[in-house]
Amino acid sequence: MSEDSYDALVIGGGHSGLVNAAYLAKGGLRTLVLEQRSFVGGAAITEELHPGFSFTTFSYGLSLLRNEVIHELELVKHGFRPLYMPTTFVPMENGDYLYMTADHELNLKEIERHSVRDADAYERYSYDFSRVQQFMKPIFDRRPPNFWSGKAEDKDEIAWLLGHLGSAPKKVIHDAVRLITGSAADFLDDYFETDVLKGWLAGSGIIGTKVGPMSQGSGLVMLYMGMGEHDGEMGSWSFHKGGNGGLTQVMARAAESFGAEIRYGSVVDHVLTEDGAVRGVVLADGTELRAGTVVSSLDPRHTFLDLVDPRELPTDLVESVERYRFQGTASKVNFALDGVPRYPGLGDRTDMFHGFVSVGPSIEYLERAFDAAKYGWYSERPYLDACFQSFIDPDMAPPGKHVLSCFTMYTPYELRGSTWDAERENLGDTVQRRLEEVFPGFSELVLHREVVTPLDIERTTGLSEGNIYAGEFLLPQMWAFRPAPGYSDYRTPIHGYYQCGSGTHPGGCVIGSQARFSSQAVLADRAAVG
Repeated sequence: MSEDSYDALVIGGGHSGLVNAAYLAKGGLRTLVLEQRSFVGGAAITEELHPGFSFTTFSYGLSLLRNEVIHELELVKHGFRPLYMPTTFVPMENGDYLYMTADHELNLKEIERHSVRDADAYERYSYDFSRVQQFMKPIFDRRPPNFWSGKAEDKDEIAWLLGHLGSAPKKVIHDAVRLITGSAADFLDDYFETDVLKGWLAGSGIIGTKVGPMSQGSGLVMLYMGMGEHDGEMGSWSFHKGGNGGLTQVMARAAESFGAEIRYGSVVDHVLTEDGAVRGVVLADGTELRAGTVVSSLDPRHTFLDLVDPRELPTDLVESVERYRFQGTASKVNFALDGVPRYPGLGDRTDMFHGFVSVGPSIEYLERAFDAAKYGWYSERPYLDACFQSFIDPDMAPPGKHVLSCFTMYTPYELRGSTWDAERENLGDTVQRRLEEVFPGFSELVLHREVVTPLDIERTTGLSEGNIYAGEFLLPQMWAFRPAPGYSDYRTPIHGYYQCGSGTHPGGCVIGSQARFSSQAVLADRAAVG
């Protein structure tokens, strides 16, 4: 059976699909978002998984969402409310700690407790790293060129890039190349001697990626994570009111305010094509929806190998997507707590819980956590990027109670000799045991525990192999090569079929720019044909 036609259909109601639909509707297109679940959000959702306790089941932090998206889609008008996360607390094995805040002078004094030399070096590191951030930001925030198209717009973009490269000091270019191609450990070793300081900084280089801090590629991830900002401060993070589920509700309201429609419980079976062009989609229940534009916010495997017949695509694209690495390695373990854990070295203090708690006291600790994943197993002493969300947003838990969310590395999607269905609770026990070591008596506070493995992420959100970025952050899969050489401009070889998900430039996290770039391609193409 067939229904009324639309100008544009957007597959997936995660943050990318919602942002794309908002822009298309703002551009005057009759736009419909097709979401398979009964609510929007994709991997950016908030759920009540224990009475009175709200959990950000998957993603949780907010930093990389681009300012252009916030302003152009009027997100503040629809309830956008980021809450600053001003601290990072890094417990150490000997009972000491590193406690970083938003106060630069206090941070220098804190580092000085561990090393006077490193306090001086931190000023130099901060300056050098910020110069690389400022240099990379325009590249990060522009559509990558297609080096093989021969189009005037791509030639102009290449010329801009060459000019931008030539405008930067030699050291900035060299530092950028070192970060993009090298390891976080090598870069940090040039500045610091203190294990805990290097462990804290290197932690951002392994988030969600199958690399250790000593691996090539971790420098790229560290740089990527530093490209976010809160209130103009690059590298800082926030937590949206109500979690990232609160944010995607804001995005849904914005999209609907521009005229976009959202249809829930709509599983897309395949994209309808005819003579090399899209004609709409067919839902799992047989419903046909017609549109001259279809945008997939799904990852490249689903976009190119599942939703369309690969035989309709060029061989080089199919081969690139088949080789595209996912390799999810991150899990979430969420806790509902009956009270506040205590850190022995700080007594009853709780101020260090208003941001991140980073259980990764050295680069060696992080690297050893990675070792198990190399051989198909999860770490017995994992790296935990944790957050007491209820300290930042008290509405996440009842008064006096708390929610702790632990982003857990490393937990490879494919386990050797077992399955995640068999190991899920063992992973939960492993994380809880590690937290008990850090916060004695922690287990007595646990009211409820939720374990979300890479397999659970795949099953629930559709992200292949549970990779939170819709594809690894590896240099051959970034910028003009994301998702494949010659196909990074958000278009596909099928006329009217576009991509807007995190498998395109610039990449994953709640960022929005890829969906914005994709909408610009759609609107430009439609304008070109009148």
